[in-house]
Amino acid sequence: MKIAVWDTYATREDGKLMNFDILVPGELKDEKVVFNYGNTFLKSKPFKTNELTSNECKFCHVEQASPAMVNQIENNGFAIVEISNCT
Repeated sequence: MKIAVWDTYATREDGKLMNFDILVPGELKDEKVVFNYGNTFLKSKPFKTNELTSNECKFCHVEQASPAMVNQIENNGFAIVEISNCT
């Protein structure tokens, strides 16, 4: 499965900058859907963050998904790769 990777940042209430990737099916182009997935992820965190907009979330590239990514996307519609300050 080809997936689209959206490079995403969010500022936490403590001022730290989170960085994570939102992974969606490669054919998904609707950024509002991608932002909703990112906001769903942010709401799962124990701290508050800013809402995502096109300033914080941008399409980056397309790549081949791993089996774990495919499983998450098939179950949730998206997958997240936490890069920094996500915990």
